[in-house]
Amino acid sequence: MLDLAFLAFIGYVLVLGIRRPFLWVLLYVYIDILAPQRIGYSIIASLPVSLIAFAAAFGGWLALDRKQGARFTIRQGLMLALLVYCWWTTGNADFPAEAATKWDWVWKALMFAIFLPLTLTTRARIEGLALMLVLAIATIVIGTGMKTVLGGGGYENLKFFVNDNSGIYESSTLATVAIGLIPMIWWFVRHGTVFRPNWAVTAFAAALTFACLLVPIGTEARTGLLCIAALGVLMLRYTKRRLLFVAGAGVLGLTALPFLPQSYYERMATIAAPGGDESASTRVAVWQWTLDYVDEKPFGGGFDAYRGNRFSYVMPVKQVTGNTTTLEYKEVVDEGRAFHSSVFEMLGEQGWPGLAIWLALHGLGLWQMERIQRRWRGREDEAERWIAPFAAALQMGAVIYLVGALFQGIAYQPVMLMLVGLQIGLHSYCQRIESARALLDRSTARKQAAGHKMRGAVTA
Repeated sequence: MLDLAFLAFIGYVLVLGIRRPFLWVLLYVYIDILAPQRIGYSIIASLPVSLIAFAAAFGGWLALDRKQGARFTIRQGLMLALLVYCWWTTGNADFPAEAATKWDWVWKALMFAIFLPLTLTTRARIEGLALMLVLAIATIVIGTGMKTVLGGGGYENLKFFVNDNSGIYESSTLATVAIGLIPMIWWFVRHGTVFRPNWAVTAFAAALTFACLLVPIGTEARTGLLCIAALGVLMLRYTKRRLLFVAGAGVLGLTALPFLPQSYYERMATIAAPGGDESASTRVAVWQWTLDYVDEKPFGGGFDAYRGNRFSYVMPVKQVTGNTTTLEYKEVVDEGRAFHSSVFEMLGEQGWPGLAIWLALHGLGLWQMERIQRRWRGREDEAERWIAPFAAALQMGAVIYLVGALFQGIAYQPVMLMLVGLQIGLHSYCQRIESARALLDRSTARKQAAGHKMRGAVTA
């Protein structure tokens, strides 16, 4: 029955897209995030629904879309350069079979992110994509929050729609994405046009924000706590009563402490003392190995190059005998451990050139969103006053992603690449408005100059 419901919805959107091909872009976003083919049981699991939506999105844009206002930007060029470079490193990878497996989904994520801004030519499309991102993630987040409240949480114990700890369903990744989308959720409360601002939208946004904040608790993802802290710091910039905000956040945090499980405290304690946790200890060792590795191979070793690492480290082991606790240090030998950081993921797999492209891609995005905020702040016209707050929401989401990416290998995370596409689309949209306005001003100035000349000739 679940398979039929998914297939009916997908089929319905495919039919609607014949007249509105942009709906096929949104359909692919929905399928790529939620992965209904992994949630279903039989029929849908055997159908290439993701490939169908992918082909429909590209084909619909090529054949049916007007393409008015579409332009290719510098950041799309950076992603294209990264795509080509990843293709080259995959062909020269240390582990060809494993690298080919990762390449199978990375090239699609990068290609779609390059393509996406070409379709975002109007406010309605920009908002539609943002809304699809929020609602698709909300589908997972709401279920996660409910399970957390009902006592189904715990590190590596909280089950989502699929029994697979990968992609958006990986606990730390979901925590990062959920917290990063909170600013966008509240943008819809004030500026949304698909669902006009009213008490129901505000109530849903408040409940969804609460569910997003529950994700790091339910998953016990340490990265999620860091992302919440980053969100709090970023919000200080847009809060008029900062002292009241800080006091309120502190009271809210203290109020929540009695309701948190002991396992959460123990997990979060390893942030301050990573040497006592095996997972945290291996990260430092892997990062050191990666720096040594790129000294020998500055162009990287291709996808999954971490499989060649081998190192040893010392960590404390507690032994409890009766009322006596002894602490013994032992050497641990480990190998084939993942990078646990997008920075070191890019460095180890794509070398210094790949890392430079990745950092430039996101750094340029932060600068562009900052520039849009400064240029469009304080606009009163309904057609323009949404732009600066939207750029602020995208900028905060990007910063939160980068904070989370410091401790996770999510450099190619599809949702975050879609967020990059949304940033590029907004920047291009603003440039088109400014260009049209400048052209109109020049035309008006020429007409006024011509009028002055004619009046001068008549007077003479």
